[in-house]
Amino acid sequence: MDVLLCYHNRCFDGAAAAAVFQRFYQERIHPDSRFRYLGLTHRASPPFDDGLFDGDENVIVDFKYSASPRLTWWFDHHHSAFLSPQDAEHFRHDTSRRKFYDPSYKSCTKFLAQVARERFGFDPKPLEELIEWADIIDGAQYESAEAAVKMQAPALQIALVLEAGAEDEFSAWLIPQFVRRPLNAIAREPEVASEFRTLHLRHQASIEMIRRRAEYHDGVVYFDLSDDNFEGYSKFVPYFLFPESLYSVGLSRSPERVKIAVGSNPWNPAPREKNLADLCERYGGGGHARVAAISFESTQLEQAREAAREIVEELRR
Repeated sequence: MDVLLCYHNRCFDGAAAAAVFQRFYQERIHPDSRFRYLGLTHRASPPFDDGLFDGDENVIVDFKYSASPRLTWWFDHHHSAFLSPQDAEHFRHDTSRRKFYDPSYKSCTKFLAQVARERFGFDPKPLEELIEWADIIDGAQYESAEAAVKMQAPALQIALVLEAGAEDEFSAWLIPQFVRRPLNAIAREPEVASEFRTLHLRHQASIEMIRRRAEYHDGVVYFDLSDDNFEGYSKFVPYFLFPESLYSVGLSRSPERVKIAVGSNPWNPAPREKNLADLCERYGGGGHARVAAISFESTQLEQAREAAREIVEELRR
């Protein structure tokens, strides 16, 4: 059985959800299956190319829904899971009993593990550490901003390499490691440890860069790193630097896209008035109520800057 497993690329929760799905599928559905991995990235153009789903089984975890008749499994937890109302309607009428959605979960990994246990008799206990850390990382459930930024836990070190490393193929290597090995053993792998040391120096530089570039008032931190080719910064740095902040808006650019990241401070107990997914959907983006993003084409920097300024002004109001 050839299984094409699509997942949210450069995302700890995406890779962890893929690993949980693979172990569940091989234990409960088809033991002799062969997996191929494909990381999907949010972009301005449609994310699903023609002919993408070419496996005997075609799976998406932690990413938007596709109405393709070739899609056989789907798990997601994002508020903005559907590209169109038609896709949402298609999902509501699905009768396969293999497509699942619940935006109340903080991570797709925990949601998938729960569904696999309750519906298919899967035992997720051997992956308990991975599931717990995916939920902490994707749900921003760290004990403090300092813990998130210092990155002392093996899971956080792996997450940095996954999200900010140079190799897009790293996640395809990482998923089968997640399936069978503990996180501390993976973090000690020479290619992981060496890349982490390099990226951690860059991470420390990004803290100082954001400190210099940030504009803070009326509860909102805004910074523009688009001239520095610096997309892979930690989304928790603004709250580490400005603990009194409520929201952050960061603009960054890579060769593939311009990105606006919009988030809320998980350590500020003040009530949230804005659903950030709804806000970003106006510009073609999406995500969760408390963290969301928008992707523009790499040539659309000025449009992205204008959108970022509009979002900042609305949040400051």
